[in-house]
Amino acid sequence: MLRIDDITYNVQGRPLFVGASASIPEGHKVGLVGPNGAGKTTLFRLIRGQLALDGGQISLPTRARIGGVAQESAATDRSVLDTVLDADEERTALLAESHTATDAHRIADIQTRLTDIDAWSAEARAATILDGLGFSTADQARPTSDFSGGWRMRVALAGVLFAQPDLLLLDEPTNYLDLEGALWLESYLARYPHTVIIISHDRGLLNRAVGHILHLENKQLTLYTGGYDSFTRIRAEKRALLAAEAKKQSERRAHLQSFVDRFGATASKARQAQARVKMLAKMEPITAPEEAKFHRFTFPQPEELSPPIVAMEGVSVGYGDRAVLQKLHLRIDQDDRIALLGRNGQGKSTLSKLLAERLGTMSGHITRSNKLRVGYFAQHQVDELHLDETPLDHIRSLRPNEGQAKQRARLAGFGLMEAQAETLVRQLSGGQKARLSLLIATIDAPHLLILDEPTNHLDIESREALSEALNDYTGAVVLVSHDMHLLGLVADRLWLVKDGNVGPYEGDLDDYRKFLLTGDAPAKPAAEAAKPAPKRPSRDAVLGLRSEVRKAEERVQKLTDMMGKLDVKLADPNLYHDPYEAKKWGAKRTEAVKALAFAEELWMTALEKLDRAEKG
Repeated sequence: MLRIDDITYNVQGRPLFVGASASIPEGHKVGLVGPNGAGKTTLFRLIRGQLALDGGQISLPTRARIGGVAQESAATDRSVLDTVLDADEERTALLAESHTATDAHRIADIQTRLTDIDAWSAEARAATILDGLGFSTADQARPTSDFSGGWRMRVALAGVLFAQPDLLLLDEPTNYLDLEGALWLESYLARYPHTVIIISHDRGLLNRAVGHILHLENKQLTLYTGGYDSFTRIRAEKRALLAAEAKKQSERRAHLQSFVDRFGATASKARQAQARVKMLAKMEPITAPEEAKFHRFTFPQPEELSPPIVAMEGVSVGYGDRAVLQKLHLRIDQDDRIALLGRNGQGKSTLSKLLAERLGTMSGHITRSNKLRVGYFAQHQVDELHLDETPLDHIRSLRPNEGQAKQRARLAGFGLMEAQAETLVRQLSGGQKARLSLLIATIDAPHLLILDEPTNHLDIESREALSEALNDYTGAVVLVSHDMHLLGLVADRLWLVKDGNVGPYEGDLDDYRKFLLTGDAPAKPAAEAAKPAPKRPSRDAVLGLRSEVRKAEERVQKLTDMMGKLDVKLADPNLYHDPYEAKKWGAKRTEAVKALAFAEELWMTALEKLDRAEKG
């Protein structure tokens, strides 16, 4: 069991933990959550003994091994597989000693211990972990120096999973994984035989891979049973109860203080007044919880273009002479919300770059709307910000003729308030840098917004805000993400990128998740996405129905607005000085009520027709 007893820790005089305690039994899978800057990563360092406590104690069973992934993974000439095998230090040491030991008893002890730790199946186990994290058999034989920093982090993650420490500490492990790797990790951690604590902003991971949530807030630790959704529900109930109790206490205090103020100087009431003063002094103050912070994204809205905004006919794209994707027949309309699915290396980022005009075609033809504007956000763009400039400097260079008030308003619309606006980018958090990059990607109100892993540095609340902003956005969205929760909230079309082709995935995200975890064959993508299957409504028919829904919705909104104006008119007492005018406006409202009911019926009918058409 991991015991955290009454710990206190300060950073430059600022307390991060004050009398915090928690107990985590052996084998529990725990998600560590809390506001950015609350001290989650610091707690990991305290558990590992890398920092010294100011008070209290953290204890683990004797000889318990603690494991985690380092911030950086070195590039060496060792193969990927050998690097992972090296992570089990006991196995490595025993194998080395087995070649030099001469004492018969020691040789027997070594062989027994190697059998106990299942050393002979080590290569197979390591290879399975690496395969789950996206390394092919050929990749596993390559030196780690062949891979980028993100891929070396996967090697480091594979190493710690292979070593199976008694306490596994993982800090945002999905940030350098794709969707397939993240889902594999979820499944692996759920079966992990020892204790796991994960810092993560991935809601799916926190719901499926852990059974408890350790919440760090106000310098205290609280352990909740259940996944993240259960935690948020329980916490909301506790906050509501605490707010109600604080309100009751405030009213009680006011009542007692009123008595004291009124009768404190009255001789006949002095004893009662003093009793109430003592009651006030003894009353333990109940502090109402702070209001949750709002994390918002305000995307500028583009004007509407005629469909399609992008159409491809027989397009091939790749690098140099090597085609990654071939014979693409794709169409994108402005109301599309498309999630790109597919294993790593199949071409999702290549398709994103093609759509963003960062790559040209090798063959075929692309038709784009004449006025089309495209916004593109990719993971690496956060690293391309100017570190020695402020967010305000970035916006000023993009909009030099705008007033500073407007420039600051743009930043505020992405959660970068006055303090962050004039802070050097190098001093911003990862989430703040991501917000600035998203602002830059959308500043021109693009008709097509391409997002490649936009959530890596965003906390859970910011991810929720991003999904709301994307749903309100009137441009097309093409999304690549390992965050299944975000994909489920935003995407209404799924494209599978596989074996050089791109086409619609006929299942839903749950089907795709099952396929990745079990290997059940997914529905094959159509060779030509623009050609619907027989007996399904044509694309033009679906677009017509979508237009019908929009018009019906606009009609309902106009009548609702009209009703509001009529209600204001009819609420004016002066109207009734003239009975004829009052009767006339009353009749108009009656007509509006009937028209609104009819418009709502047409709207519901249009929605039902569209739903049937889209389901085929």
